[in-house]
Amino acid sequence: MNAPLHAAAIVYDAGDEVDALLAEVVQAQRQAGRRVRGLLMARSEPGPGCAAEMVMVDIASGERYLVSQPLGRDSSACRADPQGFARAGGVLRAAAGDAPELVVVNRFGKLEAEGGGLRAELLEILSRDIPLLTSVSRGLVDEWQHFTGGASQLLAPTRAAVDGWLASTASACNSTPG
Repeated sequence: MNAPLHAAAIVYDAGDEVDALLAEVVQAQRQAGRRVRGLLMARSEPGPGCAAEMVMVDIASGERYLVSQPLGRDSSACRADPQGFARAGGVLRAAAGDAPELVVVNRFGKLEAEGGGLRAELLEILSRDIPLLTSVSRGLVDEWQHFTGGASQLLAPTRAAVDGWLASTASACNSTPG
């Protein structure tokens, strides 16, 4: 790649409140008048005998997409629901066509690292040079770097780090000819 991608991943460890950080950033960017699209994670309260549901929320419309399966509290199988991810992926496909100022995706996770999940949609956004912000667990940083060809920024899980990247990305995108 000749130029760095306008992409960044917040690197987090267990216990970091990365979903809350992303939601705060999205709210601030929207209040500042930026056109932001994408998906944030919301978790419901666990039901009897089950772990909490994983739900992705469309930033623009508020529509919710269930992306987990109720396998029971003691299940060790992956709870991710491929059909739920496929439905949620429509939000990112629409965002790629809409060319917003920023796309936020809750995370680059195990599914994406293994070639599934929202991987194709992330690639489409990156190929259109739309600024992309996501998060990645420390254990998947190598996979994220491979996915982006090492051309993305890795950020600390702090508002200051994200705001700094957003400021540099906005000025880089505004000064790009074309």
